[in-house]
Order: sequence, then structure tokens, then C-alpha cells
Amino acid sequence: MNKKIIALLLGFSVFAGCTKLEENVLDETSSTGSTDKQIAEGLIAPVYAKLPDIFLHTNYFALQEISTDEAILPYRGGTDWGDNGIYMSLHRHETTSTDPNIRSTWNHIFQGISRALSAVVALPTNTDPNARVFLAEARATRAYYCMLTLDMFGVVFKKEDPTATSEVLRGEEAMTYIRTELEAAEPVLDNTTGPGRLTKAGVWGLLARLHLNAAVYRDRYATAFTFQKADMDKVVEYCDKIIGSNAYTLSPSYFALFDDANHTNKELIFAVDQRADLNGHNRMAYFSLSGDQFPIPAYTGANGTDGPGITPDFYRSWVNAYAPVDPAAADPRFYKQNLGVYTNPNDTCVAAAAFNINRGILRGQQYGLIRKGGVFLKCDDGKMKVGPLFYDTRNRPTMAVNFTEQCDFTVAGSNYNTGFRVSKYEFSKTSVSGRNFGEHDIVILRLADVYLMRAEAKLRRGDAMASALTDVNTVRASRTASTPAPALTTIDLDLLLRERGFEFYWECQRRTDMIRFGKYEGTWTEKTNTDKNKRIFPIPQTTIDGASVIPGYLVQNQGY
Repeated sequence: MNKKIIALLLGFSVFAGCTKLEENVLDETSSTGSTDKQIAEGLIAPVYAKLPDIFLHTNYFALQEISTDEAILPYRGGTDWGDNGIYMSLHRHETTSTDPNIRSTWNHIFQGISRALSAVVALPTNTDPNARVFLAEARATRAYYCMLTLDMFGVVFKKEDPTATSEVLRGEEAMTYIRTELEAAEPVLDNTTGPGRLTKAGVWGLLARLHLNAAVYRDRYATAFTFQKADMDKVVEYCDKIIGSNAYTLSPSYFALFDDANHTNKELIFAVDQRADLNGHNRMAYFSLSGDQFPIPAYTGANGTDGPGITPDFYRSWVNAYAPVDPAAADPRFYKQNLGVYTNPNDTCVAAAAFNINRGILRGQQYGLIRKGGVFLKCDDGKMKVGPLFYDTRNRPTMAVNFTEQCDFTVAGSNYNTGFRVSKYEFSKTSVSGRNFGEHDIVILRLADVYLMRAEAKLRRGDAMASALTDVNTVRASRTASTPAPALTTIDLDLLLRERGFEFYWECQRRTDMIRFGKYEGTWTEKTNTDKNKRIFPIPQTTIDGASVIPGYLVQNQGY
């Protein structure tokens, strides 16, 4: 078998499943008659186009959240989300190399890497004035994709010749490759094209993130990670650059960061561009909601799916932090009430244009649009009728959509209503089905993370606690659209992990954070596995099989 075929095998695994993968292969004849500008744009656009697939709810999100103490997805009602037990295995740290979500996530990332390589090879000879910047973006985006594979699978594939066999990198070698690629791209990048494209600030943030996790990536199975001062210095340096640029500001409204119109929010540094004119289609808003929550009066088919809830453990971290005050009253990141019926039982008629479901962590009896016979009920004045919801779509009309704290794999804990739910990203106003057309950008990096990374680096290198505390409280005090969370009076690493949970829940950060803070082998909800091997996922079996034509070339991660 020649090297070109081997390289393709390592980069792709064609499979049948819920996700349809299509790869348009371009050759020289397809660009005949195109200008260099068109060719350059046609090379860089596909590099970013894989990001939405990676961030599909059952791909990167599932791996980063459902494997942690933050999210759990039981076998709902004994009939839904069973999926051969893959979500229960993911939460229990029992995932195998044949898991379809592992394979899907891997495939999408490597398709992105393949597209980036095509751009890196072709753009140097392109005469369009933007080609130089596009080349830098392609290299930086490829480095970001490699950061994902290093973080999740402990491996990076390095290749500059599309016909060659990739070099397999792990540990320090992998980090050095990613770092040098980001450093090479940074001087060329613009700082005004974000957040949907990588900028100088985006690269600074990725470099800070790389150095912050360097102790993990160097010694994946260490009993205790050794955070080198040189790495922490780099984290502070890059975070200082972003903050000192004055190009970004913390959003006064926390949930505005996750609204449909968040593309212009000045806190976002790097994000998956999901605006409508780019055919945005993410599913982050509907994944956790009930199948009987209908957020859009214009569409009777747009509803939730009764997917993951937050774990009782994660919920208790909020309660314990603010007791005896309810976290909804103490911290604007926890909850935002939009429907008046929750505090005024008589507020049962709402104009369609003013109807918005609540945001944040949803608890207890849910109220909303009532659908009967395929239509929403209306009040006598023509407004939308709002009332308590029941599981009509599940043919359980007497069962209330009443979210409970308990959510586990027992029969009682895995019913449709179990688990407090998360409505963080806005349910798109143009979603006809609830399962697509999410138009909010999916956050990859934002300014709050920069402040909290800097705070963590300061703590880990032994700075005075006051400096790190200032960074943390700067973020807490910034959400002034409502009463901000009270300032903390002290900070340590345990409190900082808790703070990161409050700030970044449902943003695909939790697994990486828990590993770095030494908490991933802990016990929560249905998870008791303490195996350090589970800090990384298995390389998909299809990839291992494809690589077997070169004996010893690709070794499965230990423990799988």
C-alpha cells in the first residue's frame, strides 16, 4: 500500500451513522477560471467549516461534559438516549474504542486538519493580498485542532506533505509542535477579524491554554502534576497581552454571551461562527430541554429532547457556595427569569413577540407554551397561553415537567423529568425543529477565561493570593446587568475550580479543568472509576485498524 493511501486511512474513517459526512475533494481542474482571491477564500473557508461538526452536541460537548461531575445523560424513561449505553459508559469512565461519538469527534477533527493542510500547501503560491493572512490562520487553526487531539487522545499527527505518512507525536514533542505553529502564525494575523476567525488575541489565548495544561500533557498519568514556573509565566504573559490590548470587554449581561446575536459581543475572542447567513445549525440550546418545552411561538415543532441534566453534585456546589441564599438570587450566572408566571401565577398570557423561556439552570415545575392538537393555546386577547407543562409528547399527559435534583441511572433517577436542566445558549428564534438552526456562536475562548487562566497561573507559581483574587473578582463583578455575584474574600485552587465551574458550565471546559486540578479520578453521581488511564480517551478502533498496515506505527492508549 502506498504512503498516500496510508495517510488517507489515518486521517479519515468512513462510517455509517446518524451524522452524514461529506468531503468535497478539490483538484486543480475545479478551480480553472477562478481568480486567486476566489481560490484563496475557497481554501480557508473549509478549514473553519469543520468546527460546527466538532462542536455538535454528541461530539466534543458530550466528551468534555458528560464524562465529568457536571453533566449526566441517563436512559430516559427506559426508552430514550439508550444508544447502547454509550452515554452511561462515558459518565462512568467506561468508554471503549468502538464508541461512535469518539469516532465521530476524531473524524471531524482530522477532516479539519486535512483541510488545513491543503490550505497550508496551496496558499504560499497564491498572489491574493489576503493569502498570507489566510495561511497564518490555516496554520493556527490546524494547531488548535491538534490541541484538541492532544487533550482528548494524547496524540498529534504532524505532516507537511499530503502524500507522506504523518509523524506521531506525544507529550513534549506534541506541545512543541503546536506551540511553534501558533508562534509562527501570530505575527501575521490580523486582530480585527474575530471571533469567527483566529486573530492574534485568539492565538495568545490558545498559547496560554497550552502552557496552563503543559504539566498534564507532559506526564499524562502522573500522581501529581508538576506545573513549571516557566509555563505559568507564559500564561500570565499571554493573558496580559489580551487584557492589555483593550480590544475585549467583559459582558455586563452573562447570558448575552450565549444569545443568538452574540457574534458582536466584545467578550468573545474565538468562537464557532454560527450566524444564519453561514447556515448556523448547532444544537446546544435544545439538547437539555424537555420535549414539552416549546421556546418559539412561531413553530410548533421546535422543542427540546430531554437530554442531559446537571448532576446533583454540580448543583450542590452552587448551593453550598451561597447557603442559605438560593444561588438564583446570589449569582446572575445561575439563572435568568424571563417568564413572569414563575413569580406571578396570574401572568399567563404573553405576547408572542415577548415570549422567552428562562435561561440558566432550570429547576422544578416548568411553565411555557401549551400545545394541544398540534397548535399552541391562546388567550382570549390573542396572546400566547402560558401554563404548567406536562409530558404530552411522551404520551404521559399527567406527568408534570417538573425537574428534580435527582438524576442518575436508577429507574427513579432516569425518568424524563429527572435532573435540573441547562438553558444556557438561546433557543434560536428561527428554529423550525429545535434540532438545528442554532445561530449563536459557540464560545471557544472569551475574556473571562483569560482572567481566570491568569489567576490560576499566579496561584500555581506562588504569587500573593491578592493578585489572583482580583482577577477572579473582576469577572464576578462584571455582570452588572443584574446584581453581580458578591466578591470573594479568599481564593485557592479548590475555590478557583469551583469558580471555573460557575463561569464555564456547559462550555466544553469541565473535563480538561478537572484533570488539571487533579479531580478527574474522584467520585460523583454514578461514577466511581479511579483509573488514571481514563484521563484520555481511546483512539478509535477504526483508526488503529487502518494504521495496522505499518507495524508499531500507532499504539492504542494504555488501558484500552
